[in-house]
Amino acid sequence: MFERQIGIDLGTVNVLVYVRGKGIVLNEPSVVAVSTVDGKIMAIGNDARAMLGRTPETIEVRRPMKDGVIADYLVTEAMLRYFITKVCGRLQIFKPDVMIGVPSGVTSVESRAVHDAAIQAGARAAYLIPVPLAAAIGAQVPIAQPSGNMIVDIGGGVTEAAVISLNGIVVSASTRIGGNRLDDAIAAYIKRKYNLIIGERTAEEVKIQIGSAMPLENELTMEVRGRDQVAGLPKTITVTSSEVTEAIAENIDAIVTTVREALEKTPPELASDVIDKGMVMTGGGALLRYIDTLLTRETGVPCSVAENPLECVAVGAGLALEHYDILRKSLPPI
Repeated sequence: MFERQIGIDLGTVNVLVYVRGKGIVLNEPSVVAVSTVDGKIMAIGNDARAMLGRTPETIEVRRPMKDGVIADYLVTEAMLRYFITKVCGRLQIFKPDVMIGVPSGVTSVESRAVHDAAIQAGARAAYLIPVPLAAAIGAQVPIAQPSGNMIVDIGGGVTEAAVISLNGIVVSASTRIGGNRLDDAIAAYIKRKYNLIIGERTAEEVKIQIGSAMPLENELTMEVRGRDQVAGLPKTITVTSSEVTEAIAENIDAIVTTVREALEKTPPELASDVIDKGMVMTGGGALLRYIDTLLTRETGVPCSVAENPLECVAVGAGLALEHYDILRKSLPPI
């Protein structure tokens, strides 16, 4: 097969690439290091993430995607070109067809920006698919049936809840709160309580190691290093899981509210299907301890986490491209 078919999860935190016949071939942070002197790209992906919080004045590390949409067009285009070249090789005789996941609530201008960036980055044709639809396909949810399936995708910048039936989104609700907001909340809490300034990477590490949506029976602890705000010197403190739960509580409440909003808008017939089947969680945020238990308790709907929740959107986008003829009517026009 000469033509390549690629599914891309162009996330706020990570970019994942799925290639037909090969599966997930790339998973790198959506971070770019740019020279402030001449605007040249210094590093992309893992190399750029290693520079976060450690750069001199001449280098700036940026996240070109913000809240699931393009915040910096030129840098996003350069990043996409880098990843497409990495997957397809430099000598692209046959350009790839690309399917990219976008949040369901994006404007036509934001959609157009993603489409144009993909074409400029070397795609032969670019298609867009709403993230909840891609996540459902990637999680192997039977969306072609005339029955309701609920998906909750907690990404780095956006949380989306949607009910899907007959290959299309019936109702959806989203909030621009995701993993990044949880990291910011942890950093702000530690700064307020301990006068300790920590970096973005450290806050994310705390969330992964000891973060929980509900208080844990056996409390976890972690040593956190940062800079003392008063003395200005390096300092180490010990943070507990209950403190992290307290720090992220407000943002978790907003995520629960978004899921409730989607359930309230769901037609009665589909609502009964959702209660029978439960909801499926995808995205990196689904890996937070006990978030599925909390959602079950708050909504009364059984909740389960998909297998490989991080990969669902990229896999779903790739599979959607393989079955484009069936899904064409459900995809947003460009």
